[in-house]
Amino acid sequence: MSGTSLDGVDAILLETATHGYRVSHSHFNAFSPEIRRQLLDLHHSGNNELERVATTANTLSHLYADTVFQLLAKTGIKNTAIQAIGCHGQTIRHRPEIGFTLQIGNPALLAELTGITVVADFRSRDIAAGGQGAPLVPAFHQSVFQHASIHRVVINIGGIANLTSLPANGQPVSGFDSGPGNMLMDAWIEKIKGQAYDQDGSWAAEGKVIEPLLQKLLAEPFFALSPPKSTGRDLFSLSWLIERIGENCADADIQRTLLELTAQTITHAVQRHCADTEEIYLCGGGAYNRTLVSRLRDLLQPVKIALSDELGINVNHVESAAFAWLAQQCLLHRPGNLPAVTGAKGPRILGAIYPC
Repeated sequence: MSGTSLDGVDAILLETATHGYRVSHSHFNAFSPEIRRQLLDLHHSGNNELERVATTANTLSHLYADTVFQLLAKTGIKNTAIQAIGCHGQTIRHRPEIGFTLQIGNPALLAELTGITVVADFRSRDIAAGGQGAPLVPAFHQSVFQHASIHRVVINIGGIANLTSLPANGQPVSGFDSGPGNMLMDAWIEKIKGQAYDQDGSWAAEGKVIEPLLQKLLAEPFFALSPPKSTGRDLFSLSWLIERIGENCADADIQRTLLELTAQTITHAVQRHCADTEEIYLCGGGAYNRTLVSRLRDLLQPVKIALSDELGINVNHVESAAFAWLAQQCLLHRPGNLPAVTGAKGPRILGAIYPC
């Protein structure tokens, strides 16, 4: 998995059995500054764009392959013992409103390099069926996290934040993107301080919320939309933020305001669409932002808020485990989407298979 935070590649080994799923090993490879810049540049039209997409996809596939072999080296397991690689690819466009999404990577090359069957392009089939193509992880959350008598909500705070509502007693699952997670905070601290992210939210903690700016940000029409809905860097870009910043705003205050935006939009989404929530479990890199988590606890009390580790999967591994699970669903010819979440016309088998 390499997501909207553009920090690197997470790989996990997911062991599957009739009694459940277990993440046995993991490995992370950070993106080099050059690859990260190439990916950021591809979010905008530019010169020789088609060739740059193709060559960057090949570069990514070599990094994916290296990550796979480094993971397997930790385990002592040979590539021939692996059923498949579920490869999400790197999103550079997500435009379900006009019928397409694009996650780059070269799955044919990845299969060739690793000698392992690859399942990729999970989102396109759902969009072809009229869905948003996202979020896809709620089906996995339902499989591994739903409780028979407790209404749980799983919140993934990556570049974008998405919620999965898991009611008790087999009631329908729902899920959607609530808006920016880490994306705008990461973009602002990189612009001002040259840092990839605000560790523990410490810089944001130095600032104060700029209420007029917060209200400008909250006025974005996306937040008022009802699910199904999804979003990404196509909307919540650094330029989107800069257009809304007024004069004489202190840099740390802007960072604190962006953290408040994430906290409030998540809170509003829970309160509006996940009534009677009893437990919330956080995953994704934002779960390590202590200032953000503290603010969520203030806003959502007395609801219990904990990390997904408490349910058996580390916060860094939930997304990649979900795409391993989706790869298995594809190989078993089982649907991987939840139409109530994505808005698709019905259940669909997701993914394209590249045999080794």
